[in-house]
Amino acid sequence: MTRRGFTLLEMAVTATVVAVLAAGILPLTLNKVRRDRELHLRRALLELRGAIDAYRAVVLQNPAKGPPPANDGYPASLEALVEGVTPPGAKKKVRFLRRIPTDPFTGEATWGLRSMADDPASATWGGGDVFDVHSLAPGKGSDGIAYRRW
Repeated sequence: MTRRGFTLLEMAVTATVVAVLAAGILPLTLNKVRRDRELHLRRALLELRGAIDAYRAVVLQNPAKGPPPANDGYPASLEALVEGVTPPGAKKKVRFLRRIPTDPFTGEATWGLRSMADDPASATWGGGDVFDVHSLAPGKGSDGIAYRRW
């Protein structure tokens, strides 16, 4: 009568091989997740910056009678991009975003803002207008540049 099964040595070798393979795959998986988040962050920043530029273009192309637009045509907040504006003579509002996108690293729809008067390297917003946005996530991207500077 022959016994079937695995010896303790065979089990230990198999477990060691699986552990080595897992140790090699884990960093690749984590790197893939980080790169996917970075891609999502780049797309969200492009979407926000495009909406800011479109907002300004609509405001400047349709000037109301009277003084020039406040803030040089830039929105006062990101919410203004969702709420939209009604150009003079138009019956409908023009909206630029359905919702404010979330930052994939913070998981929130909160962004760092810069106005025209702010220093480009500044991490604080001076208020007034929204000229640019940046991530509030700590750390650096795979390109070595801090997420706050993207």
